[in-house]
Amino acid sequence: MDVEPFELERWFAEYEHDADVMLAESGVRSLPADRFDTDPGDLGYVIPTAGAPDVRGTIAADYGRSADEVLCTVGTQEANFLAFQSLLSPGDHAVVVTPTYQSLHAVPDSICDVTRVPLDEPGWTLDVDAVAEAVRPETELVVVNNPNNPTGRKHPEDAMRALYEVAADNDAYLLGDEVYRLLAEDPVPPVASMGEYGISTASLSKAYGLAGLRFGWLAGPEEVVSAAERWKDYTTISPSKFGQHVARQVLDGESDDLRSEALAHVRENHEITAGWARDHGLDWPDPVGCNVFLRVPDGFEGSRDFCRTVVEDAGVVLAPGDCFSTGGESYDGYFRLGFGLPTDELREGLARVDDVL
Repeated sequence: MDVEPFELERWFAEYEHDADVMLAESGVRSLPADRFDTDPGDLGYVIPTAGAPDVRGTIAADYGRSADEVLCTVGTQEANFLAFQSLLSPGDHAVVVTPTYQSLHAVPDSICDVTRVPLDEPGWTLDVDAVAEAVRPETELVVVNNPNNPTGRKHPEDAMRALYEVAADNDAYLLGDEVYRLLAEDPVPPVASMGEYGISTASLSKAYGLAGLRFGWLAGPEEVVSAAERWKDYTTISPSKFGQHVARQVLDGESDDLRSEALAHVRENHEITAGWARDHGLDWPDPVGCNVFLRVPDGFEGSRDFCRTVVEDAGVVLAPGDCFSTGGESYDGYFRLGFGLPTDELREGLARVDDVL
């Protein structure tokens, strides 16, 4: 397997440890562990390795599927990796909507031929016809994340259903990375609920502030889930016992309250960040979730020059748009700002960037 370096993670590895404010964080502020019962009992493997049937059943209900159509994973990253390894082989073809989280195109690209279909600027709209034109007879998979990372664009239901029909009509699966879906006030129905060709991946990381649990899942047709489970025997074997223990508490009783808290928090931070951007003359695309893709301010050579100046002069980490460039598409004129962190930290980080500008 020959895969490209993960540019965003390498950037974080270089600067995150010594910085004061992580203004590139892509999820909601982390919850304290004392919100939950943190004693899972004996720390053995989860049995069965796909995840406990009751947990899978609770997750499956959101997709109109059965417990046998859900596989619990160590975060969304593993869920996507297992799907790609299960569905793609040399000689196949995949279509990926970009810009997006790098693993959504880099892992498929390590296996087979990949066509990238960019969102239309400046509104980052999904061109379903362009995806349809990119599909080939050997296309096995179409990949999209919604709401989009890094832009914060939420693709509407009609576009997502049209995209599903494009995939289904060509006997290909549509994989929706929906890790930010519940950070929308009115979320689009998940891809896995749209029909037999729909696959959804998600986790508790972004919408609930529980990234450290590393608890995610894949939902979709039973044959896809079974194939992914066979691959999982070679990765993490089972989900985390601790992660599943806390996930059960969230899914069985606290999800509505936790989501309401997260939405209120993001709503407040959204307004703060929008005002800051407009004060600096930066166009605000009104993103969904807690990420926004903004133009690099004047006076900098590109996104890395700007973000490196900010982190070295002000101790604030931003995400260079260049980390999302791929296949001839350049996003070096943008930077990603995450506004899901605690509000006092957000204000501090924005004030420090003010000083740089």
